[in-house]
Amino acid sequence: MASMPDYSEFPHLSLEEWQEWFVGAAEQVLASCPPDGVSIFYQSDIKHEGVWVDKGFLCQLAARKLGHAQLWHKVIARVAPGIPTFGRPGYGHLLCFSAGLRPPLERSTADIIPLRGRTTWARGLGLEVCRLICRYLIKNTASRILVAPFCGEGLLLAVANQMGLEAVGIELSRKRAEKARRQEVQPVKRYGSTSLELPEST
Repeated sequence: MASMPDYSEFPHLSLEEWQEWFVGAAEQVLASCPPDGVSIFYQSDIKHEGVWVDKGFLCQLAARKLGHAQLWHKVIARVAPGIPTFGRPGYGHLLCFSAGLRPPLERSTADIIPLRGRTTWARGLGLEVCRLICRYLIKNTASRILVAPFCGEGLLLAVANQMGLEAVGIELSRKRAEKARRQEVQPVKRYGSTSLELPEST
């Protein structure tokens, strides 16, 4: 599962060069996944000098090059509908690809996710998105190891561990990697069921 680095993190590259890097890196993520596994990308588009750059499309380009099928494409709301945003759209893409896996139609899930849930930093995955990803892996694949290049502060890793998956995170930033090592979520019982929440100090 990957959330690919933004153009702003590559000041030495032109927009076109960054897009080429992005597609190439996405290809490596896809190529590393076993045929019966899935590659999931969480991406929010960017607006650069009046130009809209669709990162979901860049992921689709990479998958097309390798012959991986897109299993689903979900839209994750980052802000409430009707609220304008600047620099970054009010939604994110969650896209799932696989070389060989084809889940049955009756296992379909919602395509529009109204809340991403609490997050530890502005660009991070929300708690609800992390739970969605892990539930999908558990229900639809034989994979029990989640690998997250560009793992950021590691919320997805913590959720995966709480839900019974092994998790491996890769992060260039030492500061974020240290936070990822300490990241935790707490199981909370409500109305007879258990959910996961971030500690209040996060």
